[in-house]
Amino acid sequence: MTKYEMLYIIDADLSDEEKEALIVKFEDLVKSSGGVVENVERWGIKKLQYPINYKTEGFYVLMTFEAEKTLVVELKRVAGITDGIVRRLITKR
Repeated sequence: MTKYEMLYIIDADLSDEEKEALIVKFEDLVKSSGGVVENVERWGIKKLQYPINYKTEGFYVLMTFEAEKTLVVELKRVAGITDGIVRRLITKR
């Protein structure tokens, strides 16, 4: 298995419960696919470098995990179609 980092931005207008539900959703997706979540850092609300969909702030989350390459493709797909996710970036560590 390879180590990865996933940095994603959640819409800052969502409630705390909705934000936490999205964080748990991605953790569970990694775990259910045979991966191992090492750490989840909630960086909090920060100003975006440029407006995205007329939003100027986002809630940043950094998740480090170990997984197979097929899981990374699935994470990208799920993050792309999930409401509330503004941007996502997955890199190999």
